[in-house]
Amino acid sequence: MNQKDEIRHKVWSKLTEEKLGRFPFPLTNRIPNFKGAEAAAKYITEMPEYKEAGIIKVNPDSPQLPLRTQILKDGKMLLVPTPRLKDGFIQVKPEWVPKGEERKAASLSSIMNYGKVIPLSKMPSIDLIVVGSVAIHRDGRRLGKGEGYADREYAIIRELGNKEVPVITSIQSAQMVDDEIPVDVFDLTVDWIATEKGLIETKSPYPKPTGIVWAEVSEEDMETMPVLKEIKELISNKKL
Repeated sequence: MNQKDEIRHKVWSKLTEEKLGRFPFPLTNRIPNFKGAEAAAKYITEMPEYKEAGIIKVNPDSPQLPLRTQILKDGKMLLVPTPRLKDGFIQVKPEWVPKGEERKAASLSSIMNYGKVIPLSKMPSIDLIVVGSVAIHRDGRRLGKGEGYADREYAIIRELGNKEVPVITSIQSAQMVDDEIPVDVFDLTVDWIATEKGLIETKSPYPKPTGIVWAEVSEEDMETMPVLKEIKELISNKKL
């Protein structure tokens, strides 16, 4: 088990042993849902960065459901990556959601009844990004569940020309670690951490990816994430 995996398993075990997790179980090998997710979401909605944002990209995992719900209630556009980045991003406009159905529309099981997958060529400019995490260091270093989707999603957004925007994660405070989390060139760091106790600004010294590190993209990645092929074509067409 490598260093990153050791830290992940330590956090999953801690949340499980201290009964800080919530359905779905087991917490391992996923972005863990946690007690206090609603409080963490509320802290985010009180941030000026949130209030000024019109379009917000949020991961599809359970602990961020309260935030996705509130985004729609607040009349903002929600962007959610499709599972395993198979088809890019799902767009949900608040006017597409009947009043009282925001939570249902924000859930992964029902989101396609309210939103639609948009081609990368039609991606709007995103104002704020929220990611889930397994472990977080106070200086913004982050570990997801180990498959690299949040890193890739951010890289895709930047590759498409989106400006650099604030990146926030919401976690249980028990997911904060002091371990030395290794940082690779493609790893996404966060600017703010929201917990059930409040907000922490990381002032992270680590640069974020400015686009896709194509040297790290394998043929298997291209097959399992067709969206990467789509981006390569878009880039080639721009150069022609």
